[in-house]
Amino acid sequence: MKILSGLLIIAGICGLIGVRALESTLFYDPFLDYFHEANKNIEFPAFEWGKLIAGHLFRFLLNLMFSCLIIYGVFHNKRWTLQGAVMITIVFIIALPIYLYCISERFEVGYLFSFYMRRFVIQPLIILLIVPMFYYRKQMMGKESSGN
Repeated sequence: MKILSGLLIIAGICGLIGVRALESTLFYDPFLDYFHEANKNIEFPAFEWGKLIAGHLFRFLLNLMFSCLIIYGVFHNKRWTLQGAVMITIVFIIALPIYLYCISERFEVGYLFSFYMRRFVIQPLIILLIVPMFYYRKQMMGKESSGN
């Protein structure tokens, strides 16, 4: 079982790295170069709303799938994996409209704010909170069962 767990975790991590490494070819995102330049004075890129939203949704689904592989590989708990997926989805549902608003305002709400909102949309940052949280939960459940 440990080998399967390790393979799931490695597959999830490699998948997330692959999504990041291939982002310019897999997804429509004219803001990649805009934010890679780290220059507020660069020209605002032309883009198509539909393709941009579809690209972000596709990227989210890939990130979600690979994140769930990691969560399941670490904890072997389908319920926790589902809870993790729900938490990741909630963050995406909150962050995407805020980021789209930032785009509609041409990042006038703040360059750094827009940059970080974009991070929550395109990167699975929430997994960095979920894994330690579930690990803590597992430790607390172990203490409760041994204390009774």
